[in-house]
Amino acid sequence: MELSLTTPIQYIPRVGPVMAAKLKKLGVETVEDILWYVPFRYDDYSLKSPISRVQAGETVTIRGTVERMTNAFTKTGKKLQQAKVTDASGTIDVVWFNQPFLAQTIHKGDNVNLSGKVEWFGNKVVMQSPEYELVEDNHAVSLHTGRLVPIYPETEGLSSKWLRGRVHFVIKECIHKVFEYIPNSIRNKYGLIEIQKAIEYIHFPIDKNSAKDALRRLSFDELFLTLLQAHEQKRLWQTTQHAHPISLARGPLANIVQTLPFSLTGDQQKALTEILDDLAKPIPMNRLLEGDVGSGKTVVAAIAMYVAYKNGFRSVCMAPTQILAEQHFATIKKMLDPMGIDIGLVTGNKKMNQAPVLIGTHALLHQSFNNVGLVVIDEQHRFGVKQRMQLTKGNGNKTPHLLTMTATPIPRTVARAIYGNLDLSILETMPSGRKKVKTWVVPKEKRKNAYEWITKKLQETGGQAFIICPLIEDSETLSSVKAVKSEYARLQKVFPKLSIGLLHGRLKPKGKTAVLERFQTGKDAILLSTPVVEVGIDIPNAVIMLIEGAERFGLSQLHQLRGRVGRGRIASFCLLFTESDDPTTTKRLKALETIHSGPKLAEVDLSLRGPGELFGTRQHGLPLFKVASFSDTLLLAQTQEAIRLLTSESPDLAQFPQLRERVKKGIIMRTGD
Repeated sequence: MELSLTTPIQYIPRVGPVMAAKLKKLGVETVEDILWYVPFRYDDYSLKSPISRVQAGETVTIRGTVERMTNAFTKTGKKLQQAKVTDASGTIDVVWFNQPFLAQTIHKGDNVNLSGKVEWFGNKVVMQSPEYELVEDNHAVSLHTGRLVPIYPETEGLSSKWLRGRVHFVIKECIHKVFEYIPNSIRNKYGLIEIQKAIEYIHFPIDKNSAKDALRRLSFDELFLTLLQAHEQKRLWQTTQHAHPISLARGPLANIVQTLPFSLTGDQQKALTEILDDLAKPIPMNRLLEGDVGSGKTVVAAIAMYVAYKNGFRSVCMAPTQILAEQHFATIKKMLDPMGIDIGLVTGNKKMNQAPVLIGTHALLHQSFNNVGLVVIDEQHRFGVKQRMQLTKGNGNKTPHLLTMTATPIPRTVARAIYGNLDLSILETMPSGRKKVKTWVVPKEKRKNAYEWITKKLQETGGQAFIICPLIEDSETLSSVKAVKSEYARLQKVFPKLSIGLLHGRLKPKGKTAVLERFQTGKDAILLSTPVVEVGIDIPNAVIMLIEGAERFGLSQLHQLRGRVGRGRIASFCLLFTESDDPTTTKRLKALETIHSGPKLAEVDLSLRGPGELFGTRQHGLPLFKVASFSDTLLLAQTQEAIRLLTSESPDLAQFPQLRERVKKGIIMRTGD
């Protein structure tokens, strides 16, 4: 059958249902998918040498004739395969280990290419465990030897060698069916090679320069299409959605601001102005409010809810966890209660009511309510797109205004790229009175001293401490990583005079609430927890944050955990424990000792660990690129400029039909994760 880009992968010759099932695990289901299944590195076998000139320590490719091929055993009983290969210049011995099938694959008289390392074996120089390729036609293309050889993410029973053969076949048969979608004007301006060449070269580069050209083109595409999709989402939102304009006179607005026990920061005032301007329009607001832990996002959101209430509309606020929902409920209730506004809490064990302001968890998704003018979603990247949109279903032909919030520190340039479909407000200034948390990286030899210091500090101040472990239970594969269940028993001996509470994600909601109440009321001096307390816990009496296995967290997540202390009047401290001796790890963690700005720490993490680690863990809604990187600021700026150029010429991309179709289709870059 003739293959098209949409043909299921099993119909490619030598694939079939069994291998297709393995490929599906890698996200490869169609012919097109395998074209975009990019290698993650290359083995450089491009140095070709006559046998007589090879030297120990070199990685080379030789071509010769097999004089002998046998199975043998070492003195220790290990099975090995031995070959003798000759070319016009000389002869070399070749050994492989535990690959007995090779004796049936490589035969005396075969012409072969061998690529690998030349090493001493006993008292002679040999090629040890090289890649091999039978040469049946001197003009045939080498896929596995004598070149930059692509190495792909693999799964059990599916090797890079097998993948290379299938990828090469599909490129030969179908590459002409991949059409260029980036206009020539953009490709010429930014020096991008054609898409067909990029796909060929990413898999089988001619040399290192062609591999770089392919990587740059595909990186550009990934950033460009992601940002362009966000631009199109924003355009559709603004041209197809309609909202009730919501506004409030200066006097009533001043009333609620004056009731606050503190003054709004300049950033809060600016963000509030931007939000109120959005609410006053007949186009529904779609704004992201980003700010550090404790920067006052909830206060700004509560004022927006007050404005909606004064216009006769309901507000709904959804948080990803019950802990965070209950925290928002307490904060917003404290603000809006004096204004005579009823606040409702909707969680798994609390039923729906008809309050004009509703705070809740995912449980809100299973309720129906009307007359909603404003939807607030906190830590919005933890919800799927469908979940977010479910809350913004309109009342009749109207769509509620949408305010999303995040405390995840993201560099400004990255935030504008990730959330290109949203308008962005950033709170960088912390409210007055918030003290900087003194932070130390604690080497393992000072662990005992640190425990003694914590005991003394808590007894002196009457304060409380968090101790965070990465795991709930011990892991055989991560034997050095602390887990809360085993640490709970150990720490009771370390702190015999201090009461310790235990919190983790497997506790039932009632159990979590009971543990938190004990800590909030001071019955427990220490709360031992997993990172479930990362957001939504406000304990002004907590003065110490101890984080075990700190190297396992991103700086942004460590910063958020640190934000759980320093909320009261007593000086607060964060202790970072690590078992790692790696200098890069130490450098990264020590950044927390001197930097107290979330976005700045995110910049450090981006430069040291890359975008894949920026957010600590993988989370819904955050694009984790396959080949592109947010740290490539020049390429990011070029893609943004290209989008401005094209959309100023054709806002809906109608003049660029191939590109428009690609944007609708989405990104299909594949890797094995």
